[in-house]
Amino acid sequence: MLFEPELFEPLTDETWDEVRVRRAVQEIVADADAAFDPRVLWPADEWDSWNTPLPLTMLYVGAAGVIWGLHELERRGHAHSGIHLPGAALRTLEAWREEPSLMREIELPDPAQAGFLDGESGILLVAWLLAPEDALADDLHRHVLANRDNEADEVMWGAPGTMIAARVMLERTGEQRWADAWEESAAGLRARREPDGVWAYKLYGAVYRGLGPPHGVVGNVASLLQGGRDETLEREAAALLADRAVLEDGAANWPNAVGEFRVQWCAGAPGIVTTAAAYLDEELLVAGAELSRRTGPASMEKGPGICHGTASQGYGFLAAFERTGDERWLEDARRFAVHALEQVKRRGRGRYSLWTGDVGVALYAADCLDATARYPFLP
Repeated sequence: MLFEPELFEPLTDETWDEVRVRRAVQEIVADADAAFDPRVLWPADEWDSWNTPLPLTMLYVGAAGVIWGLHELERRGHAHSGIHLPGAALRTLEAWREEPSLMREIELPDPAQAGFLDGESGILLVAWLLAPEDALADDLHRHVLANRDNEADEVMWGAPGTMIAARVMLERTGEQRWADAWEESAAGLRARREPDGVWAYKLYGAVYRGLGPPHGVVGNVASLLQGGRDETLEREAAALLADRAVLEDGAANWPNAVGEFRVQWCAGAPGIVTTAAAYLDEELLVAGAELSRRTGPASMEKGPGICHGTASQGYGFLAAFERTGDERWLEDARRFAVHALEQVKRRGRGRYSLWTGDVGVALYAADCLDATARYPFLP
């Protein structure tokens, strides 16, 4: 079986209504504004803060991600935050440096401090984007260089993540040092790729060989492709994904690094489809997107978010729409957006993070309004 039925629920009967969706996005931003504290930032969800010092500051489930999401919604004209976001970004960096939001009692990859989604690099990038200062750029550049040979060869902690940060900085500044830092990391990443096209990465005390965006092949390939088209890499990655796909009655899924089947961005078909849409065989892409039609949206156990919830599935629909032009995928994406927004309300309390919380759902709903797929930092 390609999925566990108990992890999903029936799709809402509520239809897509642009006015209601825009209002829901604005309500999420207003709630984030109301919950913000200039010193301690945002309240932390129990799952997000497991064994982690507060306040949460990192890009993945901390204040840096919320700030970036609010800034993106404002930049794209979907909502306006009353928070002074540049000041909040600098306060977030200050809070991290007072006590880094690094999990305790678990073996973290070396060097953990430099990580993109869960380390200081993501916080520095957000701070620089909102309040450009030479010192922030210099600190970020040092992290990119230090992270070149991180033992976690994946986006969350390792070089593929800090390569994304370097590429953003190159696009914004045009400075050669960012191109050099990116290429230095890319050369190492290419060299560590195994003959079968996967990467072995050490994470939390074990070695894995995954496929998904945060911890595996498609995330690493996406980082490398930021440097330009590489038809050989795309062809080899597509062949690997075709070989590892499990097909059943017109739907497809991929096992995670420990052989389990999940249906979410961080593991399973939605993440593969979203991140590999440019080069994945179209028939296989459609089969991967079809899986979420079969499952329905994630239950409240997984929630509405863009990492392992309903919105994460919806991004697969948006990728299928962009690749095929078939409006039915956009309709599916919008129905899942309505459902995810309902789940935000059903929870009855705000969750303040980008990948697991409400601001990520708001960004996904904004993408459905704009009929485009703009998954944060990765395609």
